[in-house]
Amino acid sequence: MSVKVDFEVLVDTSLSTVCSSEQLKTALNKRFISLINDYEDGKWRFAKFQTYLWDNIAQTALSQRERDSLAGKSHSQLVEAARNLRFSDADEVGEGSEIAEIFLYGFMKDHFGALPVVPKIFYKQNAQDNAKGADSVHIVVKDDDFTLWFGEAKFYNSIEDKRLDSIVTSVLKSLQTDKLKKENIIVTNVSDIYQLPIGSDLQARIVAAIRPKESIDKLKSRINVPIMILHECDITSKNIDLTDSYRKLISSHHMERVEAYYKKQLAKSTSVFKYSDVKFHVILFPVPNKQAIVKAFVSGVQFYKSQG
Repeated sequence: MSVKVDFEVLVDTSLSTVCSSEQLKTALNKRFISLINDYEDGKWRFAKFQTYLWDNIAQTALSQRERDSLAGKSHSQLVEAARNLRFSDADEVGEGSEIAEIFLYGFMKDHFGALPVVPKIFYKQNAQDNAKGADSVHIVVKDDDFTLWFGEAKFYNSIEDKRLDSIVTSVLKSLQTDKLKKENIIVTNVSDIYQLPIGSDLQARIVAAIRPKESIDKLKSRINVPIMILHECDITSKNIDLTDSYRKLISSHHMERVEAYYKKQLAKSTSVFKYSDVKFHVILFPVPNKQAIVKAFVSGVQFYKSQG
C-alpha cells in the first residue's frame, strides 16, 4: 500500500497486536503509525521537513482546476497556494494547524496512495471559517472498490492528556451524522471528484454512495479517520543522532500516548452509531521545536504572498 514516504515509519500496525491493554486488544479497527524525521550534523532536519510541506502545499490549498491551470508553473502554484493559507494569532494552541493539514495530505498520498477529494484549505479561506468538519477528505481505491478518509490534523506543544481529550472531542463530533452528510454534500458539489484518475463506473458508484439521501449507516464500514498529530517532543529536541536508542524511546512514548488516546475515545464512543465499523489511524510525528517550525513556515508564506 505504501508508495513513498520521506520519513521513517517506526510503527505501522493494528493495536490488537501491540497494545498491552486488554480492553483494546480486540479493537481491530484502531491503528497506530509512528513517524520520525532524521538528523544531520547533530541537528534535526528542519529543512527536510519544510521542503516536504512546500512540496505538498498545492494539493491542500488549491482546487484541482487551479492546479491544472498552473501545471508546469511551480512558482505560480506556490504563490496562489500561499494566498489561500490563513493564520490566527489568537489561536496559540492550534497555531500551525495548517502545517498539520498539509503534512497529513502528503502522508495520505505517499503512504496510502490516497486521492485528494476536497482541498480543505482552499475551501476555508475565510479566517472566520476555521476547521469546520474534517481537515481533509480523501478516497483510497483498491481492487475496484473505495474507502472514504475524513482526516483530523493537529499541531500541539505536547500530547498530554488535555490535548488528547480535545482531539477525541473533535474526532467524535466530526463523525456525527449531520457532519458526515455535510462533508458528502461538499464532495459531490465540488468538481474535483469528477476529475480523479479513476474509471467512470467507480466514480459513479462513489457519488451514488455518498448522496445525501443515502443512509450514513451504509457508509460506516467504508469510513477511515486518520488522526495526524504533530507534537513538540523533549526526547526529539535533546537527541542529536538517529540511533536505535532514540527509535525505541519514541516508539515507547508514542505507544503509551496512543493507548491513552484510544481509551479516552472508547469511553465516549457511544455517541457514534456503529462506532466499531469505523477504522481509526492515529499518526504521531515528533518535532523538537514547534515555534521554530511555525515561524519558518509563516516566513515562507509571507514571502510567496508578496510575490503575487
